[in-house]
Amino acid sequence: MATTKELASKLNELLEKNYDSEKGFQKAAEDVKNPRLKDFFEAKAKERYDFGHELKTEIKNLGESPDKGTSMSGKAHHAWMDLKAAFSADKEEEILEEVVRGEKVAVEDYNKIIKEDGFAPSTANLLIKQRNAIERTFKQVKDLEEAFD
Repeated sequence: MATTKELASKLNELLEKNYDSEKGFQKAAEDVKNPRLKDFFEAKAKERYDFGHELKTEIKNLGESPDKGTSMSGKAHHAWMDLKAAFSADKEEEILEEVVRGEKVAVEDYNKIIKEDGFAPSTANLLIKQRNAIERTFKQVKDLEEAFD
């Protein structure tokens, strides 16, 4: 069974990834011209902001401090999105591809942490709820990507 500190560390990993996702969706909303996509990305940025606050509460409930900032891989991913967007003639499609990739990784990250033993049932349920929302977003973005092909 994992210690409280180890569980909080796992939640902090997800918190950082949600910071990354929030910033990624904000960047995507800035970079697209299509109003439907802009609204969609802004709504997803808000959702990830909310996820972050839920995770912060869980971390504090474990008696630990939430991390601040974004992960290094997230910063690299945003730099890649910036580069692709700068040179892409079909910006929306390229951005959607990056979002699909990011959401796939997010689902994998959540699945790995959900398997950890020791989370309170309320925390485990929160993680499952967030993961399921990310899976829905992944499917929605895949559908949007097909629409832009």
